Amino acid sequence: MTRTHLSLPPVGLGTMGIDNPGVIETALEYGYRHLDTAQIYGNEAVVGDGLSQSSVPRADVTVATKVWADSLAPDDVHRTTAESLDRLGLEFVDLLYVHRPIEAYDPEETLPAFETLCDAGTIGGIGVSNFSREELETVHSVLDTPIAAHQVEYHPLFQPDELLAHAREHGYPLVAYSPLANGQARQVDALVDIAEDHETTAEAVCLAWLLAKDGVVTIPKSSSADHLRANLEAQDLELSPAECERIDTIDRTKELFPE
Repeated sequence: MTRTHLSLPPVGLGTMGIDNPGVIETALEYGYRHLDTAQIYGNEAVVGDGLSQSSVPRADVTVATKVWADSLAPDDVHRTTAESLDRLGLEFVDLLYVHRPIEAYDPEETLPAFETLCDAGTIGGIGVSNFSREELETVHSVLDTPIAAHQVEYHPLFQPDELLAHAREHGYPLVAYSPLANGQARQVDALVDIAEDHETTAEAVCLAWLLAKDGVVTIPKSSSADHLRANLEAQDLELSPAECERIDTIDRTKELFPE
């Protein structure tokens, strides 16, 4: 079951804060095929319940979760992953992330524990989240298994170009979280102007801009049916090269979720 790289849908569902399994079931009904949760979100059971209630086959859905920073010692990785699977009601997850390389994280100890889970078929791929380029190079030096994905904050107000370059260089997807800048997209003149030209929303422009970048997929969070649909429909919005360049040059200083 070990995978070198994952093929992720362009738009998945970030589930932080979702506490209703019906939202998960609805998202799957609309066409979402990538569900992203985490131990620290406290809603793995909600995600698992929504998945089990859906008519979409489990094999068609990429399920990802993350081990929090206080559980990254090897024994804790194995223990908490088993607990995550129990809450999710699954035999394996497609992708397991190191949530942040802080606290109990030790690359020489943590990463081999993830690799053991991958070799056993408990997880389909090893992901990392919120890593620097230097930390990514350390991962490559420790792991025999390639990184399956790197999840980072990425939106027009925070553009980690060096991390995208690393992802492209090594052939894994960069998973953009908080792609709508936590609601701040509507306050950015460039995004509003482009949205008006396309008779759409600034949020749709954010997603279309990200999806125009080779190697980037995104996981916007939403609980409302209208927004779930709108986020998927943003895949059909095509921005011109000039519009993408205008967004690329927006001042990039607003990291919303620093360590």
